[in-house]
Amino acid sequence: MSAWAPLFAVVGALTFLFTRRTSDRARAVTYPIGVTLFGLAGWQLACELVRAEVFPTPFDVLAASAELIESQRLWGDIVASLYRVTWGFFLAAGVGIPLGLVVGWSTRSFLAFNPVIQGLRPVSPIAWIPIAILWFGIGDLAGIFLIFLSSFFPITVGTMAAVRNISLVHQRSAMNFGLKGIEVFRRVVLPAALPQIITSLRIALGVAWLVIVAAEMVGMDSGLGYLINDARNMGSRYDLVVATMVVIGLIGIVLDMMIRKLERFDEVRWGYVER
Repeated sequence: MSAWAPLFAVVGALTFLFTRRTSDRARAVTYPIGVTLFGLAGWQLACELVRAEVFPTPFDVLAASAELIESQRLWGDIVASLYRVTWGFFLAAGVGIPLGLVVGWSTRSFLAFNPVIQGLRPVSPIAWIPIAILWFGIGDLAGIFLIFLSSFFPITVGTMAAVRNISLVHQRSAMNFGLKGIEVFRRVVLPAALPQIITSLRIALGVAWLVIVAAEMVGMDSGLGYLINDARNMGSRYDLVVATMVVIGLIGIVLDMMIRKLERFDEVRWGYVER
């Protein structure tokens, strides 16, 4: 048995030990590193105990990552996936947020549209893949359509819930100050709903990133999902498969960090508790 697994575990433990009295900002970096090192230790140990040639070790994945970078194919697939997610997500936000605001604010609209939305929402976006390919063929449009569907319902339902959960006390207080109709909506309802809307955007973006990888594995000719499928068929290169999975996870972290930047705006900061 090699010494790599104990080494990862020891370094991870030291990371926790020597940074526990540092600032919260420093621990926000060092603690995830410590957890990652413990995960690498468990991964390396499992590979050594099972001795399965199919599943790669962390160092096999590191070598495969270098191979992907050198081949220059990785960057094109990353761009293809991000292109589809960006267009689909922003289209879903552009439609879902206004629709959710209207349906959440108007009782008649809620009675009319909510049953339809709740009926379509449980249908997995993956189930739409054959229809998307039939309508749009194999390419970007099918991927954008699937991302739109996967993002639209979390955004719409989250926006609806955000509006309908606003306390009537706030609305009546605004009316007592002379605000009516659209002014109540603009100056009270919308600001009060923004924190929950941003949360729904975070959830939708995570779902979108998951769905595009699955869609690219079965119905696309480029992207990170297609890269995984191609690596599996290329002599069972599972080291490349896992390396691509790591890339997908890292991009997912970056996307979540980017959307959380919205929480720092003064208009929504009040809705988040600092811990």
